[in-house]
Amino acid sequence: MLKIFELIGRYFILMGKVFSRPEKASIYRRRIIYEMESLGLDSIGLTAIISVFIGAVITLQMCINLDSPFIPRSLVGYATRETMILEFSSTVVALILAGKVGSSIASEIGTMRITEQIDALEIMGVNSASYLILPKIVAGVVFFPFLTILSILIGILGGWMIAYLTGIMIPADYVEGLLMDFRPYSITYSLIKTAVFAYIITSISAFYGYYAKGNSLEVGAASTRAVVVSSVVIMIFNLMLTQILLI
Repeated sequence: MLKIFELIGRYFILMGKVFSRPEKASIYRRRIIYEMESLGLDSIGLTAIISVFIGAVITLQMCINLDSPFIPRSLVGYATRETMILEFSSTVVALILAGKVGSSIASEIGTMRITEQIDALEIMGVNSASYLILPKIVAGVVFFPFLTILSILIGILGGWMIAYLTGIMIPADYVEGLLMDFRPYSITYSLIKTAVFAYIITSISAFYGYYAKGNSLEVGAASTRAVVVSSVVIMIFNLMLTQILLI
């Protein structure tokens, strides 16, 4: 228990350093753009592939389980849309990105720590925590919501494609369900969750990388811990945000 409180304390101390003593704005702009490409653009392919197949699987499962003459087939489209918006495109994609992006951040910063590059920045008077971590946090919080919107659109398209290609249901009924009882606030809720999850992934992964020590094996262990802890914290905050924003 004391170990947990120690980690939480060190995390908040590091975040205090991250959001203090900013360097030149021009340097941050360049690094934020670079991190958007590294963390965001490079994740589009993975997000798209997973989303299209999940949308197709949800549609197939709904068609099979709602196979009753008393249940309108349009509910399949409605269920697919709500599942993608409310849960999958924010929470599940965040868990996937925690593995891809989180491990990358922890490994990158951890390698800089054990090769003493961070120490060199500190000697030169640079706030290493802010210089290395803040651009990653900003890039994640800004870009990850775009990945969520992309995931929603591609997942819904995947559901329509499986309906059209397999003939398991009439595509027009699927589209009718997509338009049924749509609430724009659901999109807002999903984007808020994604922004919070982006902060969790980038900050926790950077924390474990920043305090890595030892050799390359320790950097690998730090990356693993970063992914596990990020995933657990995401699930906790998913519950909390759902309670706050939807109930």
